[in-house]
Formats: sequence, C-alpha cells, structure tokens
Amino acid sequence: MEGLLPRRPRGDGVTSEVALLGIRHHGPSSARAVAAALARWRPDAVLIEGPPEADAIVHLAAEKDLVPPVALLAHAVDDPARAAFWPYAEFSPEWVAIRHAVDHDLPVRFIDLPAGYGFAPEEGTEAEGTEEDGAREGAEPVADPLALLAEAAGHDDAERWWEDVVEHRAPGGDALAPFAAVAEAMGALRAEGLGESRRDRLREAHMRQQIRAARRAGHRRIAVVCGAFHVPALERMPTVAHDRALLAGLPKKVRTDITWVPWTHRRLSRSTGYGAGVQSPGWYHHLFTTDGDPVPRWLTRAAELLRAEDHPVSSAHVIEAVRLAETLAVLRGRPLAGLTETLDAVRAVLCEGSDVALELVRDRLVVGDALGEVPDAAPAVPLQRDLTRLQRSLRLKPEAVPKDVDLDLRKDTDAARSRLLHRLRLLGVDWGVPARSSVNSTGTFRESWRLCWQPEFAVRIAEAAQWGTTVEEAAVNKAVGTARAAEELAELTGLVETCLLAGLSGALPAVMRVLADCAALDTDVAHLAGALPALVRALRYGDVRGTDHGALAEAASGLAERICVGLPPACVGLDAQGAEAMRGRLDEVHGAIGLLAAGPAASATTEDAAVEEAAEGTAPDPDGLAGLADRWAAALRSLARREPAGGPATGAPGLLRGRAVRLLLDDGRLDSEEAGRRLRLVLSVANAPADAAGWVEGFLTGGGALLLHDPRLLALLDEWLTGVSGEVFTDVLPLLRRTFAGLEAGVRTTIGGRVAAGPLGELPAARAESGELDRARADAAVPVVALLLGLRPTIPRQAAGRDT
Repeated sequence: MEGLLPRRPRGDGVTSEVALLGIRHHGPSSARAVAAALARWRPDAVLIEGPPEADAIVHLAAEKDLVPPVALLAHAVDDPARAAFWPYAEFSPEWVAIRHAVDHDLPVRFIDLPAGYGFAPEEGTEAEGTEEDGAREGAEPVADPLALLAEAAGHDDAERWWEDVVEHRAPGGDALAPFAAVAEAMGALRAEGLGESRRDRLREAHMRQQIRAARRAGHRRIAVVCGAFHVPALERMPTVAHDRALLAGLPKKVRTDITWVPWTHRRLSRSTGYGAGVQSPGWYHHLFTTDGDPVPRWLTRAAELLRAEDHPVSSAHVIEAVRLAETLAVLRGRPLAGLTETLDAVRAVLCEGSDVALELVRDRLVVGDALGEVPDAAPAVPLQRDLTRLQRSLRLKPEAVPKDVDLDLRKDTDAARSRLLHRLRLLGVDWGVPARSSVNSTGTFRESWRLCWQPEFAVRIAEAAQWGTTVEEAAVNKAVGTARAAEELAELTGLVETCLLAGLSGALPAVMRVLADCAALDTDVAHLAGALPALVRALRYGDVRGTDHGALAEAASGLAERICVGLPPACVGLDAQGAEAMRGRLDEVHGAIGLLAAGPAASATTEDAAVEEAAEGTAPDPDGLAGLADRWAAALRSLARREPAGGPATGAPGLLRGRAVRLLLDDGRLDSEEAGRRLRLVLSVANAPADAAGWVEGFLTGGGALLLHDPRLLALLDEWLTGVSGEVFTDVLPLLRRTFAGLEAGVRTTIGGRVAAGPLGELPAARAESGELDRARADAAVPVVALLLGLRPTIPRQAAGRDT
C-alpha cells in the first residue's frame, strides 16, 4: 500500500500531488480521518463529490446559522418537482471537508456530474421525480460494495462489519493509512467488475475532468473527497479523449437552481429509502461529537429519556448497563461495545425486557429528530421567504418532532395560524394535519393540528412558487386553477370549504361560479349527496371567521332541494355495494339538512350581519328552510315505502328503507308504534330474509339502545330470527353479524342477557295490561338516587314497617 496517498494519478504528466480520500458517506470514522488527513497534508484546494452547481453557495457553510443536518437541494427551474438532495450531517466527511476549506480560506469545488444532466430525460424515457444524493430511480441496480466486502470477510451484517473494522478502531499515527486500506479493498472489487454501473462511469469521467481542471489552475496539493468506491477509477486516469468520448453521450443539461435546506437525522436513515443512508444517524452523531468512551454517556442519555417518559431508571441501572455492554463486546470478540451490545444492555437493564420502551430509545436516540437550520442569505424562492416571515410573525417554528397544537379561532393570532396551515395544505405542504382535539369541545371556534416539518416540503414550496410569490396569492391562484380543472361536484364543494377555512376571499367568487355551473349540469343524485355536506359545513364557519355566506346558503339550499326530489328513485335497484355507499351519503345528507334547516341564526356572523342580509335580500328564507326539513322527511317516507314488490330491481334495498325509518324515528317524525309496525311487516314471512336482514341493519345502524328501550322491537326481532330456516339463516348470518358487531359492547351484552332470560313477547304485554309498579324494586334504588342528588336518604314507609 506504499505510495497510495498522497500520489499523482497515473496517466498525466503534470506534477501536482492529488490525495484521494475515499470515504463512506455519513461515517463518523471517515469524518475524523478526513479531518486528520486535511490537517496533516495541508492541501491548497479541496474537491468534493457533489453537484458543481453548489460552488456558488458553498461559502455559506462559513455562516454560523448554517447548522447541520442540512442538504443541497437542486431542482429544474421549469419543473421544480424534478429535484435531488445531497444531505450532510455533522459527521459527514464531505461536511468536514467543506468546513476545513472555508475555515482555512481554501478553494473548494464540487466535481460530480452536474445535477442538470440528472434532470434531463434520457432517450425514450420521461423525466423523473425527486431523488436523493443524485441517485436516479430506475437506474441499473448495483450491489452494495460494503455488503460484498462483509460477505467476503464472513459477515452477514455489513453495518456491524463496518463498525468493527472502521468505526471502532482507534486512529493511528498515519492519518492517511485508513484511506489506503479502504482504497485497496475497493480496488479488488472494481478489478472483478463488481458494483459498477454506466452512471458511475459517467460520474467518474466527469470527476477526472475536474481534477485535471484544478491542476491546470495551478494547484499543487489537491485533496479529493469522494466515495471510496470511486477511488480506483480516479487513481488510474485514462486519456482526456477517453473521458470526453464517455461524456459526449450525455443529454442536454437542464437549467437548474440550487440552495441549502434544513434536513433531519430521520431522513438520513436508510429506512426512509435513502440509498446512501445509515441505520443509526443519531448514534453516529453521538460517536462523532463525544470524546472518550461514548457508551456511558449514551446510556446516560437513554436513562434521561426513559425517566422523562415515567420509566423508573436510576443511576445504578446505568452503571449496570455499561458493564453489561462491555461484557457482551468481550464475549462477542468485538473491539468495543457497539450499537448492538448497547441496545441489548438497554433492553435488559434500563427497559427491564420491554420492547416498547426499547423502541422509544431506538426512535429518539438511535435515529433521532435533529433538524438543521439555514441562514437567510441562502437562495430561496419568494414564496419560501414569505412563508419564513409568516412562521416568525405567528411564532410557529418548524420542528421535526410531531407537535399537537390547539387553536382558538376567536383569537387573531390563532385564526391567522389556522389560515396559514389551511393555505399550505391547499398548496400540497402538509406541515400541519387536522388532529383529534385534546380539549372536549364541539364548537367551530376550535381547531387541533399536528405539526411536523419534513425536508421534502422545500421541494413542494418551490413547485408551488409557480402560483404566486406569497402564500396567500399562491393559494388563491391554486384554488382557482383547481376549480377550473375539477370534474366532480364533491371536489368543488370541498374546495369551497377549504377556501373558507383558509380565508381565501379572492378565490371564492371564481370557485362559486364554477360550482354553480357544475351543479346545474350534474343530474347524478349520488354526486349531489356527496357534495352537500361540505357546503353546509362551510356555512357553519361564518360565526367565527366572519365570512359572507349568502351565496353558499343559496347553493346549498338548491342542492338540498334537488336531492329531496331525486333521492327515492335514485335508490331503486341498487346492488349491495351501491346500497352501502348510498347509506353513507344518506346519513351525511340527513345531518347536513338538519344544520341547513336550523335557519339563518345558525349561520349569520352577527346580529347586524343578519339584519343587513335581510335588508339586501340575501338572507336565507326561514320559511323555505323549515319547509326544506319537511320535504326531506317526505323524501325519507317515500324511500321507506319503496318495497321490492316485483323483485329487488323494482324497489329500494332493505338497508336504505330501514335506515330511512330510523332517521324518521330519531327526528320524532315517526313514533315507536309505527316503527314497530313497519318492522313487523318487514319481518313477515312474505318478505325475503336477505331483504329483512338488510332492513334490520339499516334500522340499527348508529346505536342499538333502541332495542333496550322498546322491548317490543327486540321481541319482534327475536321471533323472526328463531323462525328463519337453517338454510336461509346461513345466507343472512353475515349481515346479522355485521349489524350486531356495530352495536356498543354494553348494548350487545344486555340484549344477550334479556334473550337468555326467557321469552321476550310476554313481558311487554303483561306489564301493559297490569299497569302496576314494582315498588320493591323501586325502593331499592332510592338510596342511590338520593346520594347522586345530594339528598338525605329516607327509608320507605313500607320498608320501615317491615324492619320493625
């Protein structure tokens, strides 16, 4: 291995010395070795594997506000969705080389194939989407060099082999020796033609051209930091004509923009699909930043984490865990306790055998959620700068750790935060997603969000920049463009709801015009039913958000009227799948019409606004809204009467008829006597058992407590079930099981107990005839009721007489 480093690549007559520092991306040992080699060798130029477009912004690494993990983001100017990332952590050798160069005021250049070539579609293919580390999806598959070396050494775990031979070895006196050893191993692989691809050969040809350019510029001591796999190809330089011939077949380079963006340790993990990722970025960060033995300090951090999560962990646990990790390393013949031994000690001692607690340590410490920072001086599209301004003014800091936020929309700051999050979701940036509130509130003035910033949002923001230079302008233009391209009515009503939530008053008129045109042409009742709920929900936001909803109310009322007319015939002849889908729409429309029929008081922003709407003639007509509820009830009655007299195709499915009856019963438009009569007719012998089972399912959906409050209905159902023949019972069993599985657990238990207690048909009739009160059972409940009401319990007179 003598003479490998430093050396002059063979095949060139220039006398410059070139040190080829072959590294593993994101390897802490490689990062230390690079720092030591650069400090000892003192080059006058540093060349790094990476996109040459970044030469213009590499100086920003000297800014204290550029805190790793960060990434270079390159994207095509005309199509920002075509993008690639080059991530760097504090323990990345490339980052160490960059910092050495800027700290010592040395020229630093990136020498990989320009990103613009990677974004250009190859002949016969289309341009591809987001890439990481410049690795094009769909490229010819290549083997993992480390896996091949580990296999040759008799190891089945490449990560563990690398830790043993590199990460856990103490640095020696020769800072360049590790690079010589790794280069020799990679040379053996390349000599066998293992792991190579056409793209690698093109990249290496471009790297050689850049090395030649650096030597022509007069540099005499050049350090090249690149993946160890490329070192053999850079050591033996072919002729210039050879490399030019290789690069002649490249497609036309695409115009590209590049900048620094924040990155996370989690996105450095191989589990996210990052080809050059590592399994334990958080652990590697700890190894790189900790002097001395890293195991005790890491186990101390694990103990702090577990204590914060209410796990009983003491200092004695940490001491014993350190001993166990070191003992395991000795037993397994490893130079130092690695991550495997450390996690085994954590599981056995700190977590007391719990894999749940161990998974917490893996997630928070082994992988981690560290989020980098970039300075304001980094290039950015105007939309990104406006978003950064809003994040600061609204005090919403991007964080990689999920965070739940409750917003009170009656407060100006919270309302502005809500509008920002809704606008970003419209632009495809799901920084916040609606979450279940930790505060029990059903009012429309409260929203709950879960915030979690992802590095790829930088690409989506760049892509959304085509719609405008500010978040509001981009959201307005995106909403209008989406409305004009919409093909379904439900998509438009959902967009209207989003516009109201996001406060996009500039987009609402255009969206409403498209909605009105689409609603007038759409005759499918299912589409109308799917569109109404979102429109009615939007009306409810007026109280808090102060929006003008006169046009919304008019559109919603028109849709509701058409649904009332067209629903019953639209339900005729539906199959099982269609009936199930229609039942969901039926429930949603029922709730929507209930809100819509509540009148203008439920949707007017203020009393003055309601008076103004009435004066201008834009307020909804109270009589019309009340009549809407009656017309909806009439539509449900018509649906309930559409029985399949001449076969299934001539009537509505039992599922929908039963559901209509239940909705009428819950609204008080049908009494229990009539509901019982309809149930008795459906369960008669004249009706098909499958249709009857569907009717029961629709009737009981949403709660089976009705059967407990009215024992007659339960008795009718029990009588029908016991009278069904064995062959038919097998056919209807799946429907019945699905029906009763949807009931509450307590309701199912009580129903089962009553059925098991004996005949159900005698009890209601007997009590109805006698009309007597069971005083003994009533007296037994008196003390409990008195205690609940805070009254002094009294002994019933009859009970007192018996005691005396």
